[in-house]
Amino acid sequence: MKTLKSHLKESLKDRDFRKYFDEEKELIQVSLQLHKARENAGLSQKEIAETAHITQQQVSKVENATNCNILTYLKVSHAIGMKFGVSRQRKVA
Repeated sequence: MKTLKSHLKESLKDRDFRKYFDEEKELIQVSLQLHKARENAGLSQKEIAETAHITQQQVSKVENATNCNILTYLKVSHAIGMKFGVSRQRKVA
């Protein structure tokens, strides 16, 4: 029986799988950063939602990296007092 770690290692050899895996990983990292920043600021999801003019459920979706669009991420990051940015990624040979 394969372990999760060995299955993932094998799956990551597939170029398409790796691409989607890396995209999902990046999305989760952004969501975790926003969640941590909100908690460090001592704000509730409800307070962020009110400031961002969205629902608390949308804030929850952002923090859980679930079914969100970029505008919602922008609204949440701005309500927390963060700037949401994009940077050029390095080419991997």
